[in-house]
Amino acid sequence: MRAAVFTGHGEPLEIREIDEPKPDPTGVVVETDACGICRSDWHAWQGDPLWESREFEDGHIFGHEPAGVVVEVGDEVDHIREGDYVAIPFNLGDGTCQSCQNGHSNICDNRIPLGLVPESPGAFAEQFHVPLADFNVVPLPESVSPVEMAGLGCRFMTSFHALVHQADVTAGDWLAVHGCGGIGLSAVHIADAIGANVIAVDLFDEKLEFATEVGAVETINAREVADVPEEIKAITDGGAEVSVDALGIAETCRNSVRSLRKLGQHIQIGLTSSDEGGEVSLPTDLIVAQELQFIGAIGNPRPRYDEIFRMIEHGKLDPAMMVSETVSLAQTSKKLDSMTDFETIGIPVINEF
Repeated sequence: MRAAVFTGHGEPLEIREIDEPKPDPTGVVVETDACGICRSDWHAWQGDPLWESREFEDGHIFGHEPAGVVVEVGDEVDHIREGDYVAIPFNLGDGTCQSCQNGHSNICDNRIPLGLVPESPGAFAEQFHVPLADFNVVPLPESVSPVEMAGLGCRFMTSFHALVHQADVTAGDWLAVHGCGGIGLSAVHIADAIGANVIAVDLFDEKLEFATEVGAVETINAREVADVPEEIKAITDGGAEVSVDALGIAETCRNSVRSLRKLGQHIQIGLTSSDEGGEVSLPTDLIVAQELQFIGAIGNPRPRYDEIFRMIEHGKLDPAMMVSETVSLAQTSKKLDSMTDFETIGIPVINEF
């Protein structure tokens, strides 16, 4: 089968013919119909802080936002069948730890992020393997297309979990989103769907226009204002109730915290790059004095996917809006490279393998 494989940090991915995967007794093999190209893939490809200790070898396969059809099933799998149309949470859980048993499989004690650790080849390939399939595989409703599901991916799912489960976003709240890549645009759309008034912040007018299309009521080009937090406070008459750092650089993280009103909530979704090294200094005295909250979010618990599917079914969410383009497997490396200078708009999805 064909796959786009790792050849070194920052080096172009190479299209190779490799052996097809075989399922272990609890696993399944999925034929990939579509897979999003995510900034987390870019971070891992670059060797950024969260991944710097993971020694990816030549030939590793990234890709963690797939949808496809089950083509082979392990002997011990009970509930998944060949021909099932499925998606895969990018944080694979074991189903037995305390976190999984309490409904938090996205932070499983023994989680394996698909494609983002050496022992778990991902979906930048014609097929990929999923262990513990009865727990990890999510059957998809017929109404959700493969490209739409790839658009759901880790970015949309994480933004949904952040705003619906982690934060206290209510109708009429002001919510600021710092960074309008795939995560940020997803957050804008989801926040709009649950009734928030969204301010989108970015450096590029094209991304801000996209944010307006998916639900933002105000936009700020950070190149054109002297102080982003003060601009948000002026628009909101005191600050946002909730603010999201969807990028992960020091400036957007601190701007997000400083743009809050008293008792506000900062949601950290964006991961840092090598410049931050996994840590950002924060205005801690301000956090104390104004009783602000700093909250993290990653992925979406496996049992709560149906919440999103119901909202899609009833027209409240449309993850396909986040998909800006479809590309071939051969274009994957070029699209990853374009993320270095934040050139991608929306979510690019591979649908030709």
